Amino acid sequence: MSRLGKKPINIPQDVEVKLENNILKIKGPKGEEQVNIPQDFDILLDGGLIKITPNFSRRMKQKQLFEQWGTIRSLIQNAVIGVKDGFAKKLEVNGVGYKAEKDNDNLVLKIGYSHPVILKIPEGLDVSIEKNIITVSGVSKEKVGLFAALIKRQKPVEPYQGKGIKYQGEYVRRKVGKKMASTSG
Repeated sequence: MSRLGKKPINIPQDVEVKLENNILKIKGPKGEEQVNIPQDFDILLDGGLIKITPNFSRRMKQKQLFEQWGTIRSLIQNAVIGVKDGFAKKLEVNGVGYKAEKDNDNLVLKIGYSHPVILKIPEGLDVSIEKNIITVSGVSKEKVGLFAALIKRQKPVEPYQGKGIKYQGEYVRRKVGKKMASTSG
């Protein structure tokens, strides 16, 4: 049995939840989110709680059902948190001459290549830049994480000088470079 799946999800007061045709629609002050619910699960909206229960009379094996139970609950929980508070990831751009700019709905990165790297900002996400810190925020935890990972992948931090893009607070293990041999004699 899934320990996480058994826990009910609290619905905050300023969040609306509706279930239509196995699609859970969640609406809050920050935006809207939808979660597709497999037919093997039953959703019960009970006052201020969402309860997820597996339906054992369906086609899926019991082990697979238990494996997905906690995942479905986490997806719903993240959607509820996202429409209420939102999610954000911060990235640092380190290096001489490295900088990031926002141009309409594009993110332009000048990170040591002969050309600027241009990334289209996905719909539903907001990108803000302050000095050398890029903040990606939005309602969907998945979209925020994927776009932040895409930005980081453009120029990973190299371990010798520490130049590149990293998450704020991420520890990068630094290596010692080669030392010149002194000549004696």
